[in-house]
Amino acid sequence: MDNQLVALRHKLHADPDLSNREQGTADIIKEFIAPYSPSKIIEGIGGAGMAVVFKFSDNGPRITLRCELDALPIQETNTFPHKSNTNGVSHKCGHDGHMTIMAGIAKWLSVSHLKSGTIILLFQPAEETGEGALRMVKDKKFKGLQTDYVFALHNIPKVPLHSILITEQGFSAEVISVSIQLKGKESHASEPENGINPALALAEIVQSISKLNAPEPMDPKFAIVTPIHLKMGQTSYGISPANAELHYTLRTWNTDQMKKLQSKLTGIVDKVCKQWHLGSKLDWMEYFPASSVHNECTHLVRQAASSNNFPTVERPVPFKFGEDFGWFSKSYKTSMFGIGAGESTPALHNADYDFPDELITTGISMFKSIILNLLGKNK
Repeated sequence: MDNQLVALRHKLHADPDLSNREQGTADIIKEFIAPYSPSKIIEGIGGAGMAVVFKFSDNGPRITLRCELDALPIQETNTFPHKSNTNGVSHKCGHDGHMTIMAGIAKWLSVSHLKSGTIILLFQPAEETGEGALRMVKDKKFKGLQTDYVFALHNIPKVPLHSILITEQGFSAEVISVSIQLKGKESHASEPENGINPALALAEIVQSISKLNAPEPMDPKFAIVTPIHLKMGQTSYGISPANAELHYTLRTWNTDQMKKLQSKLTGIVDKVCKQWHLGSKLDWMEYFPASSVHNECTHLVRQAASSNNFPTVERPVPFKFGEDFGWFSKSYKTSMFGIGAGESTPALHNADYDFPDELITTGISMFKSIILNLLGKNK
């Protein structure tokens, strides 16, 4: 195990940044990678995003490896020396480990003596909020790199350590969240008949939306609609309230099913609000398009696992979580794959989760093999 890389991972873990505030993390990465003499470092892509470019020749493919900069608003419960120094913020998705893997690739590229191609190490902001990838793909700085391929990985707890998870049907679900705002009319609590209280409409909407769930992953109409937040009125007992608000997150396997699900949910809200004489407004937010995979890229991932003797785990369906890597999938040949983080490792977004340092070498080995196989094919 490379002690220098482990120390970097621990430093990143101890000094996390929330989405859209990642400049400190980007600076740590830049300071570490700069001595390895990349061809150029392009900063400020889609926010604090950064591209570290190693150009070996105008010939050959341009290969992008993407990782994430941001941490989560979770208070860490671990007590080890590299625990988060920032109250209420910690790396609970393993982005510190993903960045460290990229730093390891930079070390290797500096001594690799490759003869062709361009390798782009992409450090993306705001993955957790679904904003960063979209900003990057729209940014002329990234467009100017004219990449041919984009690869990424994600550690997956509760799966044997070092195993490679492959998903032919796409890596992750299509996810979007919605705020449903109801508007009635206030009145004195002793005379609710003189107002329009949204409580019964609220209850009916919740019950009706729950019927949209089709949680079986193999169901072609798979859908999960999760209630996230509910609010009505205030603790003023003389007032029958006018306003209520519900928040949901919706998940499907593809865009067509998501559009149908959104239409059904909107229809429920419209029907119930008309029945109870309420106004309504829906705000859609935090959109994660489904992360599709390209057949050629999946073959390269499978080939890399085989050449490194890593066992593979074939998943018949994508993961149910959102990943804004899907924005890259819309424009480039892409593949995102999983790496088993160990069966006893706490789940992602758990307060006691920590990225296993043993996976740093695993990730580096996978990306090295993908690069070498692509360059070999394009000699």
